[in-house]
Amino acid sequence: MRMTSRFFAIALLTAALASGLAHAQSSGSISVEGAFSRATPGGAKVGVGYLTIANNGSTADRLLAASSPAAGRVEVHEMATEGGVMKMRALAGGLPIEPGKTAALKPGGNHLMLIDLKAPLKAGDKVPVTLTFEKAGKVDVTLDVLGIGAQQPAGMPMQHDGGAMHKM
Repeated sequence: MRMTSRFFAIALLTAALASGLAHAQSSGSISVEGAFSRATPGGAKVGVGYLTIANNGSTADRLLAASSPAAGRVEVHEMATEGGVMKMRALAGGLPIEPGKTAALKPGGNHLMLIDLKAPLKAGDKVPVTLTFEKAGKVDVTLDVLGIGAQQPAGMPMQHDGGAMHKM
């Protein structure tokens, strides 16, 4: 590979990674990155939110609630199998984030449920969401609306842990 081609490839990779990290928000020891949603069909009254929360502190924290002007209410949901049937339900007591760990809210796992959408979500939209943590307080994030069926934003590393917490 020629030197100019190698430089160009490195510059493109750096730009792609930086764009994925450009939307990271934080408050205290909590940081959030990779926040996105999916476009909804016209008339849909619910949407989803996905993101990764990192607890960079030395004490546990908990995501207690979320809100958005784009929805009547936002709930933190989990996916669980009961009697061989996959069910979705609001997390009672919030989502714990242990110190030095991350919690991935992603397709097929824990997620934000935007209920009573005020308008359909369209690819390219930006949806403001306020997350409320037990210790870190409020963290404002923006969900980038991707296409229907999107699994993650470009530039984010693939996650294969089913929404479980893992060390960064």
